[in-house]
Amino acid sequence: MSGARDGEGAAPGALRSQIDLHRDGVRTGDRRLLAKTITLLESRRADLAAVGQAVLEELVSYTGSGVRLGITGTPGVGKSTFIEALGLHLIAKGHRVAVLAVDPSSPRSGGSILGDKTRMERLSQHPAAFIRPSPSGGSLGGVAHRTRETLLLCEAAGFDVVIVETVGVGQSEVAVASMVDFFAVLLQPGAGDELQGMKKGVIELADALVVNKADGEQRDAARRARTMYRHALSVMRPASASWRPSVLLTSAVGGEGIDAFWEQVVSQRAALAAAGELAARRADQARAWMWSLVEEALQASFRTHPGVARELRRLEAEVGAQKTSPGAAARALLEAYRRR
Repeated sequence: MSGARDGEGAAPGALRSQIDLHRDGVRTGDRRLLAKTITLLESRRADLAAVGQAVLEELVSYTGSGVRLGITGTPGVGKSTFIEALGLHLIAKGHRVAVLAVDPSSPRSGGSILGDKTRMERLSQHPAAFIRPSPSGGSLGGVAHRTRETLLLCEAAGFDVVIVETVGVGQSEVAVASMVDFFAVLLQPGAGDELQGMKKGVIELADALVVNKADGEQRDAARRARTMYRHALSVMRPASASWRPSVLLTSAVGGEGIDAFWEQVVSQRAALAAAGELAARRADQARAWMWSLVEEALQASFRTHPGVARELRRLEAEVGAQKTSPGAAARALLEAYRRR
């Protein structure tokens, strides 16, 4: 590369060299260059993000062959421990595993803990694994701003299983289910309160419910929870005509039930592929992703429009003081945007 740093002010030739360097590095599984390319994609600077997008565009043809697995669950359910046990199990079977662990961002400071590498210490040190902790940045559903693009980069780098771990149960299950092949919800052994508190949509989206920490004194409680969740599933229409979600018991600490969980992932993938549903699901996800990017770009264009910027603070103040309605303020802003 020339003297340009991370694409800043790079001449066309230097920029081409930078794109080639990152593209080839990702393709050969260079984890350092993979991480740097993800950083470019996540950048809020348009010039750096554009370099990352250019690299991704040249790698799209190398994506799509991996297993995309989403895992969510309430804080404390043991997601990181479960994912580490699963990742090590898969590596032992010859897979390469990438984990996109989305860390909650502070609504005040915007900072995040980014502690998943610490919680998955054994997995993070394995050469066949790649763990990328990313702040959610306040994204709806706790899924980082560029998680979908990062998933594709990991596939292009040769990781044949990509796991997305989300912040927790809320809007996150909707966001992660829109980008993966298999969506699992981890649950605590004590089913009573949690079953009452779960949204119907969580169960409807899940390809499997996993009662974790099913060991020791909690083993009986976990079995009771499994019965309750099975009943909940039985009265709901499954999301796929080719797959009926199951309820599994696991103990991530002891590694119990991890192989059975992976067998469910493999079986579901085979069933959907045979029915043509896997390709259709991914096509729908890609189209939805396209429109989300269009909406994102339109919102950015709207907020940076000079006419909108002039009116925005005044209208926000009037809405807050109840001097004008939100609807009227929105119409005024849209009118200002149309006056280009």
